[in-house]
Amino acid sequence: MKILYFDCFSGVAGDMVLGALMGIGLDFEAWRTSIATLPVNNFRVEKKTVMKGRIACTKADVLVEEEKPPIHRRLGDVVQVIQGAALPEPVRERSKAVFFRLARAEAHVHNTTPEQVMFHEVGAVDAIVDIVGACLALHMLGVEAVFTSPVTVGRTQVDSAHGLMPTPAPATLELLKGVPVTWCDQAAEMTTPTGAVLVTTLAEAFGSPPAGKVVEIGYGAGDQDFTGRPNALRAILLESEGTAGEDRVVVMEANIDDMSPEHVGAVVPMLLEAGALDVFTTPVLMKKGRPGLRLTVLAPLDLKTPLLVRLFRETTTFGVRMHEAERGVLERRHVEVETGWGQVRIKLGFLGGEEVSAAPEHEDCVRVSESAGVPVASVHARALAVYHAKGISEN
Repeated sequence: MKILYFDCFSGVAGDMVLGALMGIGLDFEAWRTSIATLPVNNFRVEKKTVMKGRIACTKADVLVEEEKPPIHRRLGDVVQVIQGAALPEPVRERSKAVFFRLARAEAHVHNTTPEQVMFHEVGAVDAIVDIVGACLALHMLGVEAVFTSPVTVGRTQVDSAHGLMPTPAPATLELLKGVPVTWCDQAAEMTTPTGAVLVTTLAEAFGSPPAGKVVEIGYGAGDQDFTGRPNALRAILLESEGTAGEDRVVVMEANIDDMSPEHVGAVVPMLLEAGALDVFTTPVLMKKGRPGLRLTVLAPLDLKTPLLVRLFRETTTFGVRMHEAERGVLERRHVEVETGWGQVRIKLGFLGGEEVSAAPEHEDCVRVSESAGVPVASVHARALAVYHAKGISEN
């Protein structure tokens, strides 16, 4: 399994992401041919090697024929551009997800709706190429998971289409909610909205690099030169060993003895819908012999803050214990089988490329059970039998 780790020791910007990906073995000519199908004003992408400090870095330059008058695109306009390009469908969907997240952040900052947000700098051709180009590069490199370090931000003020803004810019800071950041006194916009939205949308978790064999390393250069630190983004391509992957999660625990078990049961699906990876309860005996429940939540690191807020709002706890933990995970894939009563997805688990687990999805079994009027256990058994009989395995 190929894993990409972004080391944002000097922040992150769209062109830095592109340069870093080009530096780890991207087929540049094939990539450039595909990205040129974006239906926007004439542009071309060039790359060159530059020095940032004492590190040789790849500088990605998107050279654009100036749009006259300048075009300020809304979300719908950007989606049309993406849909009009000859790109693999996963690249289109991932690119749109990045822009949807950006639109929500901008809407929150400017008190409007995502559909009405007017992209200025980020709706320009070079920013569209940065975002779509990064998604395309990840696809071409075969990257299956992205992880990111804490994001470094500087402190200064910059001119924008909305006037003088502090850095991190309001939209950038909104995008970094729930994400670990490192503040430094560099008087520069070290992390831009484009860079922030890319890493916060693409990354599965933030923190230390996952375990794996280092395959390639690339450095993407930023525009400015800093004193005392190279203005670059490091991308590390890893090949996981043993398990399909390892990541870090936050474990959140609260002991509750003054809340109805029915209400606790109602909180579990709320937390799962909010992005928790797993939620469960354990009976505990608390002080003075009172019976209680321990509510445990496993979550991606970037969802720690919103889930903590949800716990305080939805339960009676006055404190939540939290710690980070490493998690070994199997590579997961899905296939569908026809049971005769309806289709059921089978979740497959792979360890080092070898299938070690196959399980029908419970929700599918319940749906088919209700529509066909047969027991859930019968649907489960039939789906598993059909899968094993056909020897199905999809890549």
